[in-house]
Amino acid sequence: MKSALLLHGAGGGAWEWNLWRGVLQARGMEVAAPDLRPVAAGLSATAWSDYLTQTEEVLLALPRPRAAIGASLGGLLAAAVADAADALVLVNPLPPAPWHAQVPQRVREGVIPWRRDARLSSTRRALPDADAVSALYAFRRWRDESGLALGEAAGGVAVVRPHCRALFVASEGDEDVPAAVTAAWAENWGADLIRLDSASHVGALLGRSATDAAEQAAAWLSAR
Repeated sequence: MKSALLLHGAGGGAWEWNLWRGVLQARGMEVAAPDLRPVAAGLSATAWSDYLTQTEEVLLALPRPRAAIGASLGGLLAAAVADAADALVLVNPLPPAPWHAQVPQRVREGVIPWRRDARLSSTRRALPDADAVSALYAFRRWRDESGLALGEAAGGVAVVRPHCRALFVASEGDEDVPAAVTAAWAENWGADLIRLDSASHVGALLGRSATDAAEQAAAWLSAR
């Protein structure tokens, strides 16, 4: 691959990809890792379609062959624009319909105050497989999220299987998107699958398994 787009999850930012970015750049790839942006009317008015438009714009500006790589909400965004990519990597992705029905649903509205309500203790619980420094780093960077966009995404987005090859990464310790759901989606799409033993939902990016996950994904991309 010549370039890669890295899409972060809900409540996160481009900083989640610091380790992966370094691994991909070491293999000579141009990397874009944008922060998803709220619309002018504010975060509460930001919809799934707004994030999708941003994603398409950045991906189409990258040189080919290019990869779309996303985690959690970013994984669903990457899957939705994958026909404009030459390879797809999904890390514990929020699943589209019909697999979304197998993921616990929560009512989302307004602004989800993940920045305001962030606590180091809850961050440590969310990242049991990360060291203390990584947990502190994440705690200081969580952001509030659009309940509208996340609710629309979690409610079941229709995504067509892309023409490009795909790799799924599933954390066995993921309590947000069960590994079995990710594996079922990957099997349906005829995709390759990497399982990370005992890694958490965000641990594939920030935990002790992150380096290995990034290296395996980079090797898979190089082979494409």
